[in-house]
Order: sequence, then structure tokens, then C-alpha cells
Amino acid sequence: MYGIALDLGTSGFRAQLIDLETKKVVKTAMTMRHPLPGGNVIDHLDFALEVGGDVANNIILDAVSKIIDTFDIDPACIKKMAVCGNPIQLSLFQNSEIRDLAFAGKNMQRRLGVENVDRSSRVFPASELFRGVLDLPNCEITIPPAIAHEIGADALAMMIETDFLNQKEASIVTDYGTNAEMAIKVGDRIITGSAAAGPAIEGQGISCGMIASPGAISDVNIEKDSNGKDCWRLTVLNEKMESRPGDLINPVTGETAEKGEIEAVGITGTGVIAVIAIAMETGIMEQPPKLPNGRLILGNGIEITEEDIAEAGKAIGAIRAAQLTLLLEAGVPFEKLENVYMSGASGTYVDCRKARKIGSCPDFSKKAVQFGNTSIALARELILDESRLKEIIALAGTIKADHLMMATSETFKNIYTCELSYWTEGMSMKLYKKYFRMYKYPPLPEPIENAEMVKRASRDIEETGNVPVEIVEDIGITIEVPLERCLQCQRCNNECPENALVTIEKNGNFFASCRTQDCLGTSCRRCVRACPIKAIDFKNIAALNVNGLQKGSLTGGIY
Repeated sequence: MYGIALDLGTSGFRAQLIDLETKKVVKTAMTMRHPLPGGNVIDHLDFALEVGGDVANNIILDAVSKIIDTFDIDPACIKKMAVCGNPIQLSLFQNSEIRDLAFAGKNMQRRLGVENVDRSSRVFPASELFRGVLDLPNCEITIPPAIAHEIGADALAMMIETDFLNQKEASIVTDYGTNAEMAIKVGDRIITGSAAAGPAIEGQGISCGMIASPGAISDVNIEKDSNGKDCWRLTVLNEKMESRPGDLINPVTGETAEKGEIEAVGITGTGVIAVIAIAMETGIMEQPPKLPNGRLILGNGIEITEEDIAEAGKAIGAIRAAQLTLLLEAGVPFEKLENVYMSGASGTYVDCRKARKIGSCPDFSKKAVQFGNTSIALARELILDESRLKEIIALAGTIKADHLMMATSETFKNIYTCELSYWTEGMSMKLYKKYFRMYKYPPLPEPIENAEMVKRASRDIEETGNVPVEIVEDIGITIEVPLERCLQCQRCNNECPENALVTIEKNGNFFASCRTQDCLGTSCRRCVRACPIKAIDFKNIAALNVNGLQKGSLTGGIY
């Protein structure tokens, strides 16, 4: 019999098949993107509100089913499934109430009639959820509890799986991902928060970006070529998600000085952080986001543009602003920050020294410790030890009262405005610090150069099984939107930045067929604006297709 540990990340899903008898991981699989349109939780939430929770739920379950298919086992042999994720992802997965997550104000929630939504832990038969999608007759699903609107099971995981809870000195833990959950602990007090950093922190939204997966550049370091000139040595992930030497590159000319062990196909968020740090350190980039010739060339068609630097800077700035806001809210002087704990793929593969240099990790902490993917680690523990659920429930109950909403924090707003000006408008750090004084915030301390740095994991998922990690590049899910009076001008197709959209004809009627995993969602909508007659309305989804086969239509009653 088997168990499945599932991490519903905002940038993609990761799952592990576990042999319940040997307690070993058999295989690991992951998607390259989230199956719903959009690059952040707000986009996913907006899509579900617009088209209906049933549609969003079906897309997510179909994606999970496709991941399970890669394990090549009889679904009847799956006995347990444990699922971690933030409250939005877990609610969409269960097809439960989401309106309270969209409208934080109590008055609005009261008008909607969605007060006191219960997000405590659940253990229930998989057949209740996967009915009509996948036959799991013997499987039981475990859902850990959420703490608040922004903080869910993945945040609990980062606290439990690190040393964070054992500390008495001021400590911060951050799950470096699209939603960037974080918490600060001072004595026995814990304050949680999150920064909607966006997908750039995990390599998405970057021109040549990708999530941490085989072929991704995860780091960059200075190394001399055979002529003694400084070049950049790429670090690339192999099929086992291990870091291996890539090519030696001149980033200004793009010339390859020496071939590496493995060829890069893209760059992940930690690679972008490394590029920014090294470019600043060497003077190639004197002030973000300006680059020589507007780009840096990493070989094999991989480039980092000024737009990429600005996009990554928004994510880095959101994380730094949120961490500083937590410190100020907790009344902790910056120089008293003792420990920083880093989890998630971006927290694992990033060079901590480089993260401290650019600001995504506080450079004034005395110690920094890197862990792996704590979310899937906790899901795996829930599969192997049912008593762990009681510990998580107890912890969730102790920290419900102390949650800081960044969206309503004036401090976060002020600091993030400075961050945006620095990363996207070319504002100097000198002026940044001047604004800090104007807001009457304490000055940022000088960096601690001799801080202790500990790496507890060499890869984000330490145990992946005896076979290479399976990458599900194409989830194969499309939605169809009817196009009344369509002119067939193709402007919507041409405007789509991810080539996710194509217009098709069926029985004399035109439809926009959209690959959900590639669509950028609400934050884009360039196709909608490009249409001269405004024919595209995503509220009117007519059909959902899986692997080219129509699963059903909204009027057909399958939802």
C-alpha cells in the first residue's frame, strides 16, 4: 500500500509516492506551473470567483490526477494522502468557501454571509473529493489546519520543520515562495505574516525563468577563465535536483569560456538572485535595474533583461519590506535579530551570502539556516505518523491571535514604496535610507560579515526516490470561451505573452481555447483588451478539456 504527500504550491504542485511498508519515497513528481490561470494566489482566487469554485476545483483535481498517473500504480493501492498548502490553495482543492479569503473586511463578510469559516484540520475519504475524476476507493485525505487568511499549513510546516519554535532569541522564518509566508518569534510570542512576492522569486515571470527543476540555473559564481579573466560559472540542477557545474560564461558578451557538466535550459529564482548579487558586486550593475546593453547573457539562449531585474526586485522588495515590518511590529531592534530560517526551493538553493547582499535575507542577523521544502516534508510525516496531526493542531491554536495583514499595514506600505523605487526607478540606497529616517524608522544596521551560515539541506526535497524526478511539463488542461461576433483578427492570440490562447472553430462557432497553466490570469488580460469588439469574457467558460478530450460543458451539468 502507498501514501501520497502533496504540496500545493502557488507556482506548481509537488508530490511524492511513499511505500507505507518500507516508509521510503518511491518517486517524486512535480508540475512546472500551477494549473489555474495566474502567477499568484490572488489571480487563482479571482479566477475561482469569476468562473465558479467548481470549475477551479475540477482543474486542480485533474492536475493532481495527472501527477498521480505518473506514479504508474493501481489507485486502489493508495491508502493515504496528506496535503499542505496555503488557505487559498487548500480551499480550492477541497472546493470549500473562498469568499472570506477574497474579502478580508468583517462587514463585507457579514453581508456575504460567510462569517466564521471553519478551516480546522480534516480527515475524510478521497472518494468524497475525487468523485468522477479519479477512483481512490481506499484512500483517506488529511488536511492540516490554517491559522488565518494568509497563513496555512505550509506556514505551520516551516515553523515545525525548522528550529524556529525552539528559539528564545528574536528569530524569523520565511518560506521563500510566491506567497512568501513568514513569522517572527520573540520569547513565546509569534507573529505571522506573508508578502505576496509574486512568481519571480521562483523563476516565473522572468523571460527565461523556470521553477527549480532539472536544467535550471540555481546559482552563479565568479571564476577565471584560461586567460585569467573573470567569468561566471553557472550552477545547474541535474535530474536528481542536485547542483552541478554548468558552463563558464562571459555575461556581457555571452561567450562560453568552458563547457560544464550539464547544459542549462532556463534560470530559477535563486539563479536570478545570484545574477543580481554578482552583477552588483562586480559593478556590472551599478544601480538596479540598469544593465550593460540592457541584458546579461548566460548562454544557450538564456538572458536576463532589465525588465527581469525589475520584476525580481519587486519580489525581493516585498520580502524585505515584510520582514522589516514584522521586526518593527514586534518591537525588536534590527540589531537584535539572532536567527533567520529559510525554507522552500528558493530558500534551499539560494546562496545565503548573495541573498543577504541583495536584501531577500536580512544581512544583520547573526545566524542564517537553510532548510528544504518543509511543506512536503510535513505532508510526508503526516503519511508516516498520524500523531503529528495533533501537534500541528495544537500549534495552530496557540498563534491564531497574532497575525499581521501586510495589506493593511501602513509600515509595509511605506517600506515597499521605497523598495519599488529602488528596484524599478533607480532610486539610490542613500535616498532609500533618507526616506527611512523621514518615516521615523530606526536606521538599518551595517551588514554582519562574519554571520554564521548553516545549510541543512543540499536540495529542497532531500529524498526523491530511486528514479529521476518526473516533470509534468504540460498538464493538458484547456478552457473554451465562446466568441460571439468574432472577427478572426487574431489580435487576442498575438497579444498573449505566453502563447496560451488560440481561437478555434466548432460547428460554425468561434471559441478562445486557453491553456490554463500558461495563462497569466487577472494580472494580464491582454487578450481581453486587444479584442476590438470585446468578445472575450472569461465568465462565460463553455467547456473544460483534459488532454484534448472535452470533459464536459458548463451547460452539460458536470460541474
